[in-house]
Amino acid sequence: MLIADGTNLTVSVGADGVLLVNSGSAQMSGKVLAAVNQLANATVTPPTANSCFGANCPGAWGWSSPFMNAVISSPTPPKPVRYIINTSASSDHIGGNEKIATSGFFPRGGGFGGAVENVGRAASVIAHENVLNRMSATAGKEAPSPVAAQPTDTYFDEFHKLPEYFNGEAVIVYHASAANTDGDSLVFFRHSEVISAGNVFSTVSYPLIDVEKGGSIQGVVDGLNHILDLAVAEYRAQGGTWIIPSRGRVSDTADVASYRNMVTMIRDRVRDLKGKRMTLEQVKAARPTMDFDGRYGSTTGSWTTDMFVEAVYGSLQEKK
Repeated sequence: MLIADGTNLTVSVGADGVLLVNSGSAQMSGKVLAAVNQLANATVTPPTANSCFGANCPGAWGWSSPFMNAVISSPTPPKPVRYIINTSASSDHIGGNEKIATSGFFPRGGGFGGAVENVGRAASVIAHENVLNRMSATAGKEAPSPVAAQPTDTYFDEFHKLPEYFNGEAVIVYHASAANTDGDSLVFFRHSEVISAGNVFSTVSYPLIDVEKGGSIQGVVDGLNHILDLAVAEYRAQGGTWIIPSRGRVSDTADVASYRNMVTMIRDRVRDLKGKRMTLEQVKAARPTMDFDGRYGSTTGSWTTDMFVEAVYGSLQEKK
């Protein structure tokens, strides 16, 4: 897990290259790329002492070559970034796409099957198709994001699997339907037992819900339940599968279950108040989040408690 200006990124480093879940904000892209390169050099091809000499040294140079020591003392450099997976179109998830993707490499041929034109051989950027819809534009209009930052490969089903093992494991991207938006994803590293939760889960704030972009409180609850379905505890809900939230500390199933319970209780409280024909201002005055505000609430910043209550209220459908 890398922390880029408060936003958590997930990095898989190995013999096949680098996979990055979210790229951070644009202003952090240089530091993120430097940290990724440092991790790759330190873990994949760390410098080692020369333990090879004479006829036992493999290779075409021959044991007596004067250049032998230089050859065996220089490990092969690690492979570059191959995949970036965006869990949403949030600016702190896609901001570094252009710089990091163009520094990477994905072996394409022919240009067939890409989500955008002329992607070249930059790193593959994977996201739900609704993320591409928000980052691109129709013909004749200016896109919110440059083509080099847009997803090159999209999916529209319930999940998307990387076509082959990457760094020794299966990587599966699940769609979190109508959660924070209509294009959010969860990323499951099946062998490492790590789930990158994106904006569905945070240990320091209420979940971000953009109702205008298809988000809903019920979708967040469903997304958290999906994480719990995938995760396996080591002992009584402790340990086991690790979950990386959008912000905050690394968590386990107990942390996600506690967060899910909190979100569910607030949903039920607001639904009950709304069912009594209370207005949004009356619901805010009733403070349905009061017992959780000490940990997750905020009165300042880009996502306040009032904004969260408004989103919950607006996303709940009245019973007919």
